[in-house]
Amino acid sequence: MPRVDFYVLSQSGEKARQQFACRLAEKAYRLDNTVHIIAASRADAERLDELLWTFRDGSFVPHHIVPAPANTESPVSIGCESDEVEARDLLINLCDDVPSVAKLFPRIAELVSSDEDSKLRSRKRYSLYRDQGHEINTHNL
Repeated sequence: MPRVDFYVLSQSGEKARQQFACRLAEKAYRLDNTVHIIAASRADAERLDELLWTFRDGSFVPHHIVPAPANTESPVSIGCESDEVEARDLLINLCDDVPSVAKLFPRIAELVSSDEDSKLRSRKRYSLYRDQGHEINTHNL
């Protein structure tokens, strides 16, 4: 059963969630973990692709958007719900719902911004994970 970590951010908005997703992906990559970031839409996935190159000076996070070109393998992949995904060490969820592929991952990171809509959607995901018997941790940042 995957472990689920809810990261409650002090900032509001989708940009805060995307920035934190980049920081978390970088940290996981530096710890030799593989990561998949699931975005709400293809446009959001493309924004994350760009952001991973620019979110911090001097940062380098090798990544690709799913589906990857032939012979492309990088520790961080980015996609959306409709994409086929292979299991990795960590799933970073930026969707409003629990992704159908969540069961493939040993760890799931749920990012919650400080605005009320984000908190409300995260409470629904929290309840679903709890009802399924996942180990859940909350981190207030």
